[in-house]
Amino acid sequence: MIRKIIHIDEEKCNGCGACAAACHEGAIEMVNGKAKLTREDYCDGLGDCLPACPVDAIHFEEREAPAYNEAAVLAAKAQKVQNAHGAEPLPCGCPGSQSRTLRRPTPAAASIAPPDSQLSQWPVQIKLVPVNAPYFDNANLLVAADCTAYAYGNYHNAFIRNHITLIGCPKLDEGDYTEKLTEILKNNAIKSVTVVRMEVPCCGGIERAVKNALHTSGKFIPWRVVTISTDGRILDE
Repeated sequence: MIRKIIHIDEEKCNGCGACAAACHEGAIEMVNGKAKLTREDYCDGLGDCLPACPVDAIHFEEREAPAYNEAAVLAAKAQKVQNAHGAEPLPCGCPGSQSRTLRRPTPAAASIAPPDSQLSQWPVQIKLVPVNAPYFDNANLLVAADCTAYAYGNYHNAFIRNHITLIGCPKLDEGDYTEKLTEILKNNAIKSVTVVRMEVPCCGGIERAVKNALHTSGKFIPWRVVTISTDGRILDE
């Protein structure tokens, strides 16, 4: 198929590796000191690597290339996380709805203290939040899957603190968040975007919506993705 895909000029490439680090899909690898697009089917054509290159060696081109294989990208990410942390693979079927019992030690009563909320605005649901609001000015934006706040114990201090928070569930909410997020990014001076998602594949929808919104907005905004396991660990960031 003919589609937009990146092209790396090896003559210009200085081998810094910034593009490989910026590629969330793992499509770029360093080979013999040069950046190479080793998996064309992993390249989504959004160009997260372009602003990372200090020598302007990466550009878009329209040419024959395999279709973007999102399933393979997600599987590769899951395998990478599993290898890094020695985690057991999630059961077959839909991992997002797989029942599990998570056993926690019970803290001593004296050590239990109610933490302060770090939430600084309302509403928080992506579908309800206005496109323009004073709190978006120079904001660090947190776009998070609903379940992450329940899975990760120190969520308020680790993620909500000093951020404007937007939440949603790509599996249960109707429609796509891309259009709404695009308008928020276009119409406000957003300083950074942090995506917090669960390890389950359906959470890829919220990551994908943010990526598409960043691309459509035409702005280069620093962003990162943090993946939380179902038992409350940070797996990847």
